[in-house]
Amino acid sequence: MHEIDLSLLLAGVVAGAAPIVLAGLGETMTEKSGLINLSLDGSILLSAMAAFVTAYLSHSGLFGFLVGALVGAGLAGLVALFSLYLHQSQVAVGFVLTLTARDLAYFLGNPYARLPGPQAAVHPVPLLDKIPLLGPVLFSHSWPVYLSLALIPLCWWYIYRTPLGLQLRSMGEHPQAAYARSIDPRKGQLLYALAGGLLVGLAGATFALATKPGWGRPQGAEGTGWIALALVIFGGWHPVKVAAGAYLFSFLQILGIYLQEWLPSVPAQVFQVAPFPLMIFTLLLISLAQKESLHHLAAERPWLRPILKAFSGSAPSALGKEWSGRP
Repeated sequence: MHEIDLSLLLAGVVAGAAPIVLAGLGETMTEKSGLINLSLDGSILLSAMAAFVTAYLSHSGLFGFLVGALVGAGLAGLVALFSLYLHQSQVAVGFVLTLTARDLAYFLGNPYARLPGPQAAVHPVPLLDKIPLLGPVLFSHSWPVYLSLALIPLCWWYIYRTPLGLQLRSMGEHPQAAYARSIDPRKGQLLYALAGGLLVGLAGATFALATKPGWGRPQGAEGTGWIALALVIFGGWHPVKVAAGAYLFSFLQILGIYLQEWLPSVPAQVFQVAPFPLMIFTLLLISLAQKESLHHLAAERPWLRPILKAFSGSAPSALGKEWSGRP
């Protein structure tokens, strides 16, 4: 059995989780406003393809990231347009778009499959990268990873500590009350759909230009959008908890790589698939933590309260509900 290099393991978790963190935070912002965007999985694949092809043709990774972000914002904008202004089902529109975007990515990206292309370079932070353990884990990455780390506290601060964040939450919780205070919920939801889509697009670009450089079929990002959507629920629509779930999922994926070396007799597919049912099991535990009977039990057992609080979280009251435009 090989020894585990803890710093290498944790650095891999942080780097591997970056696109999931970006997508999860983007969807958290969107759903906090009351809009559901189910196009994430296809959006990530189409953004990854567009980012790689753009970077390949222009020889500019930065341009690739920009195009990837715009593709993600464009798909999110379509979800908002059809659901908010054309009064179509948010769930149905998002689901159709994720399938369409996936097939479009494979079709348009086929000529560029398995070609070598630009990728984001690693930029260690001077001095900080020399700190024992923390240096390699937090300060020896490419800029998309640093961005994913910085956005976690930034999103928390924006949502819970700023007047704009209060308006965002009011749109998702009680759009009628927001409208009465001269806040247009539809325009706000459109804005946050675009902002969240930008982050989802960056997640796809990060996959193709940093996490798993290149493009192909399969690309390696398949299923990530669904995981990000599940993590928003897992995190109770709280950005810090959503990010924690992303790091947990990344840890399970990397642990599977180590387990393949330690248990060569077990088929590799078992370890590749294992993180997904484990995340479903975690979501089941979170669902159980919402049960009223457990909260009654916690009233008698104080030690249960912090555990339930850590897993608590509820969806915005108006999530997925059509806003009529009238108070």
